[in-house]
Amino acid sequence: MTQSSGFAKVVAALLVGGGLAASGWLVGNGLENMRSLDRFVTVKGLSERDVKADKAVWPITFVATDDSLQTAQAKIDADTKTLLDFLATHGIAREQTELQNLQVTDQLAQSYRSGPIESRYIVNQTIQVRSDDVDAVVGASQDIGKLLQGGIVLGGQGYNPGPSYLFTGLNDIKPDMIAAATENAREAALQFATDSGGQLGGIRRATQGLFQILAADGAPNMNEAGQINKTVRVVTTMEYLIRD
Repeated sequence: MTQSSGFAKVVAALLVGGGLAASGWLVGNGLENMRSLDRFVTVKGLSERDVKADKAVWPITFVATDDSLQTAQAKIDADTKTLLDFLATHGIAREQTELQNLQVTDQLAQSYRSGPIESRYIVNQTIQVRSDDVDAVVGASQDIGKLLQGGIVLGGQGYNPGPSYLFTGLNDIKPDMIAAATENAREAALQFATDSGGQLGGIRRATQGLFQILAADGAPNMNEAGQINKTVRVVTTMEYLIRD
């Protein structure tokens, strides 16, 4: 073996050894970084706010029957005036109402009828109330028994579900609620990082949940639309990095 070939082998060995050492450092450092990046915590943040409905929608259906169509229609006209006057006494103006869905049924024309018919014609009329004065609608709906005492037949072939109370101010409270939910999630992540001996890093991923409008009472099967007081809820999901 010549001196030059021996020297070349030594240089080659040194290069290979250096390369392996460098590769080992890079791999080790990369695994450490990967472990750091893989450490994260997923938390949820909750924000709730109690609100009051700011709009009411109330369809009131009433009915009249008679063998004479003209007589039944005259009763509907009289009942319409009585009902509008009743609403006015509770602070619901005429412009907040709308006549809808006048329906006339001739029972003699029904192919599926059976048995004797007491009144040939059934006339249904609906008054739709739309008002921002929720309290006025509440008062009127609680006093509707006076209409029954006055001879007005409610319901008929239609259905009177009572008023629906809506909350339309969601966009006004969204920013503050999202901020509160995010802060709530961050507090949970910070507590987790502290308990695990790490430090809270940046946000890895964030997801905003849907806003829900629920009945404030929270009872099972409670109809939210029928309740004046409501609870608005949003849940955000956050992933935070945890640093050593």
